[in-house]
Amino acid sequence: MRGNPRKPPHSSPKLFKTVLLIIGRVFITRAVLVLEDGSVWEGKGFGAIAKVSGEVVFNTGMVGYPESITDPSYYGQILCQTYPLIGNYGVSSKGLESPKPMIKGYVVSEMCATPSHATSEKTLDQWLKENGIPGISGIDTRALTKRLRIKGVMLGILQTYEKKTDLDLLKEEAKNIPDPNERDLVSEVTTKEIKTYNKKGDKTIVLIDCGVKENIIRCLVKRNVKVVRVPADANFKKIMSFSPSGVLISNGPGDPKKSEKAIRVVKKLMDGEMPVFGICLGNQILSLAAGGDTYKLKFGHRSQNQPCIEEKTGRCYITSQNHGFAVAPESLSKEWKPWFTNANDRTNEGIMHRSKPWISVQFHPEASPGPVDTEFIFDVFLGVMK
Repeated sequence: MRGNPRKPPHSSPKLFKTVLLIIGRVFITRAVLVLEDGSVWEGKGFGAIAKVSGEVVFNTGMVGYPESITDPSYYGQILCQTYPLIGNYGVSSKGLESPKPMIKGYVVSEMCATPSHATSEKTLDQWLKENGIPGISGIDTRALTKRLRIKGVMLGILQTYEKKTDLDLLKEEAKNIPDPNERDLVSEVTTKEIKTYNKKGDKTIVLIDCGVKENIIRCLVKRNVKVVRVPADANFKKIMSFSPSGVLISNGPGDPKKSEKAIRVVKKLMDGEMPVFGICLGNQILSLAAGGDTYKLKFGHRSQNQPCIEEKTGRCYITSQNHGFAVAPESLSKEWKPWFTNANDRTNEGIMHRSKPWISVQFHPEASPGPVDTEFIFDVFLGVMK
């Protein structure tokens, strides 16, 4: 007697078709990264089918790729992850640093197409595709990183394609890529309207949004602060109309010297001895407003494991960082003193005025991703405001 053959598990036509589409996409889509020095990196494509250009930088973090991808400080950049496997826990809409990806392109060694995590809502491939961001995988990211460390960050073109592309033409194009740092990138990522958070907070802090990470706002709200988020070009009168107890200058992308309006406003705030706190780009803007200078680093600091030494105590903190420019502390007057110094390359990681309520750090005390060892810096600022 012959019975009906049992169907094997997971053999539905819909699932089978989905698997074929995923496999086909991973192996059909190709990608190439071409740097301005003529070097070519060919691999598998994922995310959107597109061609983009930007500054190619690397991040040495092991986790936190959704937060990094949505960090506005990466705006105008093609991001390379040095950790070999990216995408293994998928993407969640919670805890991101901005509503959408801010990078121009993504470079990984291996992209996980089948993530597994309780909070995962979609794959990295799906998320980048939905947002028009191309990615390349299957290349030697270690060799690429070593090249960027030796030669410094370079401009490059990342293209994903399904049929064919002209490598010789891309090499010529890569020689003439416009440097995004020549633009005022802050004006392209700042909020377009004034937003208020925790309206019943004890104190009011005006946040000058140069490309702020959402976790900075979360850290302030958690301390029962009313946060008024204003555009980077908000004038002095508008900022003071909120009767703030202090002003915070956020992180953001690009060359700090391009943020001329913010620099002028911060200078005026300091003339009135308003308590001011800068984070990352905010550290650089505060320094420029104080008459100091900034310069471009060879390949920047982008990771969650940067050691910073507090000058007064000698204590070392592990910090999260994302910047390509730094403050020249010797350019500041003797009224200012270094607060933190990078233990690896001795670059400045924060400044403090000797008598006025003005402080700033180059790293990210709000972390996200990374260690929360320095979140106490927010409490220091609240103390300065008193």
